[in-house]
Amino acid sequence: MLQRTHRLIQWVFLGTLVGVAVGAASALFLWLLELATDYRTSHETIIFALPLAGLIMGLMLHRWGGYVRRGNNLVIDTVHDSKERIPLSVAPWVLGGTVITHLFGGSGGREGAAVQMGAALADEISRRIHVQPHTRTQLLAAGIAGGFGAVFGTPIAGAVFGLEVVHLGKLEYSALVPALVASVVGDFTVRALGIHHSLLPKVDVLPIDPVLAVKWTFVGVLVAMVAIAFIEMTHGIKSLLEMRVRSLPLRMAFAGLAVVALWQLVGSSDYLGLGSPTIMSAFNEPSVWYAFALKVVFTAITLGAGFLGGEVTPLFFIGATLGSALAGPLGLPLALTAGVCMAAMFAAASNTPLALSIMAVELLGANALPHVVIVCVVAYLMTGSRSIYPSQRLLCEKGSASLLAVPTSLHELRRG
Repeated sequence: MLQRTHRLIQWVFLGTLVGVAVGAASALFLWLLELATDYRTSHETIIFALPLAGLIMGLMLHRWGGYVRRGNNLVIDTVHDSKERIPLSVAPWVLGGTVITHLFGGSGGREGAAVQMGAALADEISRRIHVQPHTRTQLLAAGIAGGFGAVFGTPIAGAVFGLEVVHLGKLEYSALVPALVASVVGDFTVRALGIHHSLLPKVDVLPIDPVLAVKWTFVGVLVAMVAIAFIEMTHGIKSLLEMRVRSLPLRMAFAGLAVVALWQLVGSSDYLGLGSPTIMSAFNEPSVWYAFALKVVFTAITLGAGFLGGEVTPLFFIGATLGSALAGPLGLPLALTAGVCMAAMFAAASNTPLALSIMAVELLGANALPHVVIVCVVAYLMTGSRSIYPSQRLLCEKGSASLLAVPTSLHELRRG
């Protein structure tokens, strides 16, 4: 008992250190992101400078940002390989680069910066206090959890995400306590510093019956199809540009031109940046049927070319607008369908159905739980061995009870 108590105190202390550091960094990041978004929306001519911003950012990334260019895959690889390291310099790089992406109108998210900042800060703390390798691995999971929970205001989902995202087919329970503490403390720190998150409407009770279960299964299949399209398009654009345009600065400049051209062609700024207003409106009125597809294209070009930013918020946009458009034809409640599809879209793309089911409960209320679980699980199974994070290790084939002899990254599995 004494040993377990000592261990618990140690994890609470370390988790708190990580949570405070990650929460403070996330608060700064969210504040700067809001300033950048407000400036862009009130000075839309700045969007025409996106190609130039891409060129300059590409030059800087090519010269100094080798680690940063690996994105969340660097974090996952580091968890699996103790020889890897995440330099502390990654934190300011991803923070500044993501803010610049949004300032000039690139379509990206915010979780990428939060997770990478969290992991970089956790790795720095582990080096400063000279922890054992296995403790360092658990602190990295806490950094991931703290960044995710703090930036979205969903601490329990953040904790589970930190345990679930590293392996496909296994939860890293050894990191449960530090991940939970870091996520809760990170969220508290963000709120204590005056940063508040948008509130989604709470959904009403809707009993599950056979007809409804069939509808949700159908919705899950559609979500999986869109998630697959997003993953394949993002990775495909990345591969095509790397093959045809060797220079990273030129790739990013060309992608900036493409986004500006699409913006002018579509005639709407809804698909630039985070797209938070469109996400919120999807819960109150039906979205146009093509909104999710346009966001897929805008985001795949932006991230596939190398602009910094995450995938979560764009996938929330894609899922919420898809669900909002489907609700009427399927005879489903608008807010519930938008929220369920919002969570399931990222669950399918990142192979984290448990974390996103919990996130839906934190955002929409407990009444969403049975519905979101059905859609998340179906979408997760139907995406197969695909992920926005190719470095995820596959321990167990989806839908199979047999474990793989050797953990394999999804990138290696698909290439093989």
